[in-house]
Parts: sequence; structure tokens; C-alpha cells
Amino acid sequence: MSFIQVNNVWQQYGDHVVLEGLNLSIAEGEFCTLVGASGCGKSTFLRLLLGQESASKGEILLDGQPLAAQPDPSRGVVFQRYSVFPHLSVLDNVALGLELPHAPLIGRLFGQRKRLARQEAEQLLCKVGLGHALDKYPAQLSGGMQQRLAIAQALVMKPRVLLLDEPFGALDPGIRKDMHTLLLDLWRETRLTVFMVTHDLSEGFSLGTRLMVFDKVRIDPHAPYAYGARITYDLPLNAKRTEAQRASTAQLSGVIN
Repeated sequence: MSFIQVNNVWQQYGDHVVLEGLNLSIAEGEFCTLVGASGCGKSTFLRLLLGQESASKGEILLDGQPLAAQPDPSRGVVFQRYSVFPHLSVLDNVALGLELPHAPLIGRLFGQRKRLARQEAEQLLCKVGLGHALDKYPAQLSGGMQQRLAIAQALVMKPRVLLLDEPFGALDPGIRKDMHTLLLDLWRETRLTVFMVTHDLSEGFSLGTRLMVFDKVRIDPHAPYAYGARITYDLPLNAKRTEAQRASTAQLSGVIN
């Protein structure tokens, strides 16, 4: 059974059709990069996967079950604009994700539970290269460091799916390269299924194990919004890396089960 199954999904806002007839089968652990012209529905598809929106038609299944109609801990997300809390320290930004589910009213844990949450947050921050900046605030961090913080926020809940909407678009080329290395290392270690929107075709080819091109194949100049985008190309990439990831997933699943 596929990990994620997309069955004849359409998304339409009034008379404006954005996506039409999407059909996909995604195995667990794939790294899918999504490319295409601006406005062709890539980010809309990401919002459908996140649960921010519901499809106008069709269905998306996760492990054979309908995708939850709202964001939940199984899906983490990182946007191009840093989704961090400016009034909290780096450590508190990440620890908050562990505290809120257990203390939704006050947003804080106490005693031993709080210490354990902060230890776990600190370990993850060290993993993404922010172990030296635990007490700093987001405004004191560079763009690349803020994006590392956003990734740590997304990963601290141990999601099964990571959704990335042009996460490195605002970064300098050198920093982007470092972020690519970090992301691939985290992907190999966590066995996450990743969907990443990018306008950089070379980034899509170098990072993904699968590249999907979104494009409109039908255009009516008299009704520009009558047709939506489809996935016109679905290309397997980096075959050796894909097989290694699948072997690792299978091996670890055997140990867990």
C-alpha cells in the first residue's frame, strides 16, 4: 500500500480552477521536489497535504486513511518566511512545540517534564547547528540560522511528512548549499517523506528522489481560469539514494515491528 495516495484531486475557488485531476502514489521516505511556473498550484497542493485546505474534488489518503482535515503533528511545515516566535529564545521556540500539546491552556510544563522537553529541544538544535545559540532571539540570527530554527520547530514533533515551501529561496547561494546538506542529512536520519516546492530547477534535481512538474496543459484565452494545472512530468531521480533510503526504512521497520 502507498504511504500517500492522491486520487483525482481538484482544487477550485469559485470559477477559478487551480489544480485538476492529480493522481499520485507516494512511498514512505521519498523526497519529492515540486517545480513549475508561479501560480501553477504547487503551494496549493502543499496546503492540501498540510490540511489547511480541503480538496474541491477527490481525496488524499495517508496510510490508507483520509488525510486529517486540519494540520496535525504527523505533518511538519517550513515556509520561506520564517515562522518563528520573535519574543522567545531559540531554545524556547523549539521547546514550546513539546510543551503545548501537554499543556494547551498555559503552554508550559513544569518540573521534570519541562527539563526533559528542553533537553530534547536542545539536542535537536545541536543537530541543526544551533547548539551555540540557545539563548539568542530570532532577530539576532542570520537568515540561514533562522531557517535552521524553523526546521527544528517542524521536526521536534517527529512528523512523518515534512512540507517545505521554498524554504531556501531568500538565502545566499553559499548558505543554501549548507542548508541542502543539512536537509539531506536530516532526511536520511529521520526517514521522513518530504515534499519541497522550489523555483530552482537545479535544486529540485539535486535534492529530490522524485521531481514533479506542475503545468497547465489546457489554456483558453477567453476563460483563463477555466482549467487548472496537472503534473505533466513525474521523474525518478537519484536512484541509488532512493534505494538506500528504502532499504534503511525497511530495516528499521523490521526492528520496530
